[in-house]
Amino acid sequence: MDDKAIQQLMKQFDQSSLKELHLVDKDFKLELSKRSEADPVAAVPSQVVAPAVAAPAVTSSEPVATAPAAAPVAPEPETDELAEIKAPLVGVVYFAPSPDRPVFKKVGDTVKKGEVVCVIEAMKMINDVKSPMDGVIKKVLVKDGSMVEFDEPIFKVEAK
Repeated sequence: MDDKAIQQLMKQFDQSSLKELHLVDKDFKLELSKRSEADPVAAVPSQVVAPAVAAPAVTSSEPVATAPAAAPVAPEPETDELAEIKAPLVGVVYFAPSPDRPVFKKVGDTVKKGEVVCVIEAMKMINDVKSPMDGVIKKVLVKDGSMVEFDEPIFKVEAK
């Protein structure tokens, strides 16, 4: 695995909701983690992703960049009672149909049941994400162009 491939993998990992990634192939091993010392670690089997071709051992004296630990934030009580619009599949979320067009919905906009609020690109296909309820968009929970996981909340909506 060359430096460019490792950098691309690190970028995708940084944009994902994954906390850890372990990559092992023969004498090549790569471990990425977003966990701070305060994060609890659950005992779950780690996922190992092996590349299709054998990768040479890569060693570097440069430290791997890690995301700084975020300060604890008190939950907003009013958002606890809000409904969520969740990702129906894994992919990259976009809030506009194309870069030169306006966003589908933003905070404060009214949304109707069945109305498209964003799109998710998965496997080179664009999939509409529709609102399951009538309401008002109160909060956007992910960044435009970021990777979302299945069932990950994208919007908080005050249902009507």
